[in-house]
Amino acid sequence: MKVGMFINTQFPEGDSVAARVPELVEQVRVARQSGFKSLLFPHHYLTAPLQMLQIVPMMAYLLREAQGMTIGGNILLLPLLNPTHVAEEAATLDVLSGGNYVLGVGLGYREGEFDAFGVSLKERSARFTESIALMRQLWTQERVTFQGKFYAVKDHGISLKPTRPGGPPVWVAGLVEAAVKRAARIGDAWLIANATTLGATEPLMKLYRETLAGLGKQVTEFPIARECYVGASHATAMDECRAALEYKYNSYAAWGMESPTAHMSFEEMAKDRFIIGDKVSVKEEIARWTETLGVNHFSMRVQWPGLEQEKVLGSIRRLGEILG
Repeated sequence: MKVGMFINTQFPEGDSVAARVPELVEQVRVARQSGFKSLLFPHHYLTAPLQMLQIVPMMAYLLREAQGMTIGGNILLLPLLNPTHVAEEAATLDVLSGGNYVLGVGLGYREGEFDAFGVSLKERSARFTESIALMRQLWTQERVTFQGKFYAVKDHGISLKPTRPGGPPVWVAGLVEAAVKRAARIGDAWLIANATTLGATEPLMKLYRETLAGLGKQVTEFPIARECYVGASHATAMDECRAALEYKYNSYAAWGMESPTAHMSFEEMAKDRFIIGDKVSVKEEIARWTETLGVNHFSMRVQWPGLEQEKVLGSIRRLGEILG
């Protein structure tokens, strides 16, 4: 079982983002020293008043501190972007990381983002599937001729091939049955998003495995993203991270994301969804999720807008002690 960090690159209005960047560097350094195996990054546009550093520059900036760790997106909003551009950047990041890049992608849901890029929200699924098909050809073939509904390449090859034969693994995120089946068909892993409960995820994992079996397909990675805070005391851990997590999930609601947590108390929202406590209880929760779902790679988000660096580093170190 592997544990990685889903890094926070979002900051409250009025915060000095420039002052936070050295803190991100320190978080990655401490995470790597603590035995974390991966570093995943979020992706959005037009998040004001929430301030957000963009995904590809930040991956490149933090890559030196993350050497040896798997890096990737959680999740890159693929339908908004041209797949040739994404394929080229993915190949570069794969080379720079020594073959440790994963392309974590999802559909997206914010209408404002799609409007700004001139992409129809109704076309996102078709664009998504076509993009992955084209990228896989660009990574593996010297010259590509591709004519799709949305994208075309006429007898060209990308400027740099990825380190790994076949290109970087594609982790496909999704929250509903159709998305899970899509992940099984066209992805190398289904990336389970942060906000799902254990009860809601269990039947989706069953569907994912059944779909893989029906396709005669095997995968080795079963990644899951979770909100995780490891406090020194189980009694105080929830209160220490409450305000920052509430800010984060209120931002989701303000963006128009449909959320079953909108009218829940924080304790109700956290139950069977977040992994919060001391080292003993967090270790038990990780074991419970692992045994129930068969996941083998946790991407833990340990900071949210406004959570102090001292608490973040303490949580990372204690999580590393659990891994040891």
